[in-house]
Amino acid sequence: MMNKLHGIIFAYLSNPDLRELTQHRNTCSIPYGGRYRVIDFMLSNMVNAGVSDVGLIVHANYQSLLDHVGSGKDWDLSRKHGGLRILPPFGYSGRREGIYRGRMDALAGVRSYLQYIRQDYVVLAGGDLAVNLPLNDIFEAHIRNDADITAVCTSRPMGSPKDCDYFTIGAGGRITDVLVHPPIAQGCESLEVYILSKQLLLSLVDHCAAHNIPSFSTGVLQAMAGQLKICPYVFDGYAARLQSVAGYFARSMELLNPEVRTDL
Repeated sequence: MMNKLHGIIFAYLSNPDLRELTQHRNTCSIPYGGRYRVIDFMLSNMVNAGVSDVGLIVHANYQSLLDHVGSGKDWDLSRKHGGLRILPPFGYSGRREGIYRGRMDALAGVRSYLQYIRQDYVVLAGGDLAVNLPLNDIFEAHIRNDADITAVCTSRPMGSPKDCDYFTIGAGGRITDVLVHPPIAQGCESLEVYILSKQLLLSLVDHCAAHNIPSFSTGVLQAMAGQLKICPYVFDGYAARLQSVAGYFARSMELLNPEVRTDL
């Protein structure tokens, strides 16, 4: 079933709270655990679930990332057709120059790439999350629930609220409200991994571009929670969000715990 799924990884952010760690690289290529880069985890999640085509959206400070992922050979993604594709800024459309203001802005910049995706469904994920996700189970839940969007979240918030989104899950098992970067954590914390159909994704990209909406969180999840069937997938395994220097140190020290290492 997983050959119906295409991976898109957002690898264009350099979190300023990580200071010197992202001076010459973006967040995704920060070393983690002594032998990995953070992007290794999301790439491995996708490949282990049978996803054979992955697009990597980059913007600035990505030389370190390119040096690391190369042609994708280490993940068996070096192929003539499909495999790993690096999506540089403005390489796919005659867009204005400037930084991506949000995920919908980034997706609009690679719309012509999205248009020719071979698969029926797309998984959107950040490359700055160290987690071992059961993507097969998440995709099966998406099909079983007949959801428009399946949003992966955790009931054990670990991130900084000013950098995170939170979901309120209603009685029918649907997400009824979305809090974007609130002052305190409330509800389930989004891991910012989403599954939706290619067709819906393209229509959302066009809608947001036409209305100058750069953010997926506010422009899609928050604004359309009443219109779309957005279902949560609650994942309570270990997940590391690297959002600050102190957080990077704390998440690195947690790797000394054998249970955390086994989970990852």
